[in-house]
Amino acid sequence: MPEFVCRLGAPDGALVEQRRVAASIDVLRRELEGEGFHVFSLSGARSRLRVPFLSRSEKVGGQDFLLFNTQLKTLLHAGMPLAQSLELLKDQQTSPHFSALLEKVHQQVTTGIALSDAFLALGDTFPRLYGNSLRAGERTGELEQVLERYVEYQRLVEAVRKKIIAALTYPLVLVTLSVGLMVVLMTYVIPSFTEFYVQFETELPLPTRMVIGLANVVRDHVLLIAVGAVATWYAFRLWRSSSKGLMVTDRLVLRVPLLGRLAHLFALSQFSRSMAILLGGGTPMVPALETAADSVSNAHISKLFADCVQEVQEGRPLSDSLADTDKAPDMALAMIRVGESTGALPEMLEHTSDFFDEEIEFTLGRIVTLIEPLILVVMGLVVAGLLLAVYYPLLTIVSRIA
Repeated sequence: MPEFVCRLGAPDGALVEQRRVAASIDVLRRELEGEGFHVFSLSGARSRLRVPFLSRSEKVGGQDFLLFNTQLKTLLHAGMPLAQSLELLKDQQTSPHFSALLEKVHQQVTTGIALSDAFLALGDTFPRLYGNSLRAGERTGELEQVLERYVEYQRLVEAVRKKIIAALTYPLVLVTLSVGLMVVLMTYVIPSFTEFYVQFETELPLPTRMVIGLANVVRDHVLLIAVGAVATWYAFRLWRSSSKGLMVTDRLVLRVPLLGRLAHLFALSQFSRSMAILLGGGTPMVPALETAADSVSNAHISKLFADCVQEVQEGRPLSDSLADTDKAPDMALAMIRVGESTGALPEMLEHTSDFFDEEIEFTLGRIVTLIEPLILVVMGLVVAGLLLAVYYPLLTIVSRIA
């Protein structure tokens, strides 16, 4: 979503400037006026050019943010004022970037700005889910309980993310080592056979000529190939950072066997758990749906769920709107319908996210079971084919001499 710079008049008469993200200026204006602000001006924020590999990420690490929220919840529960708690926690951060962000939040809170508005003013640096959860807690007077629910949410999401990374690390190492072995063969081992075969003045088989020719090209242009590979990867990362590129790549990821299923389940888990924490904290359905859709990491699924907002706003049940996206399984839709009919939608969404987490664990087990031997077999056949193409003429020559 685009980011806007807002010059506002606070309810207490103070003039403040905030950075907010919203679907459009009209939506943002209605949101700000609903919070009691007088809007002086709204303008689009200038986007800063971010260079892949060189630009520092503006977002805060998940573990640092989890620890901060855990400590903030504890301090508020002990009766420490909010401004004093923020001042204490910002001085304890090991990350200078996070400490500077908390300093901005602390300055706004001390001038009377709500904690949720202070975090939302930082744009996408912090999840919108977090800022909107805080806002719901401030409205209901249950800020500690909302923080506790968000901490639990963050722990579960981080646990699932770590499981996925841990399960895919070993296959990635296997692929990296196999590619490294092929590079050594193509740049050092196979080219050395060229001069050896020239001495015998015999015609080599076609597979051998092809492998040796490819190896010579790689050896003679290895620097150019490396630069081209880096440039291609850089261009891909730059294109993927655009909204169109992100949408295309995330849609393609969903079509990859097994891995697409994993990405789909993780997105559904993010959405259902986000909805649960927002509705459980007192956020109305439509704002909760907007924020939960925005919290989904897969851009394609996020847009499909965001398109449901208009239908839900017009009175259509959430389960029916999600069914039209064809991305929510029947089991989850049935659980959501039960929640809507019984008035226990947050609890049913929690159970739905637990269901997705179990599916993720099962899918991870299948991926690890299948992908490791598959990588070993494929790379073994490739390396064996290269070596056979190179050594077969040598065996033929030796047999003739004997």
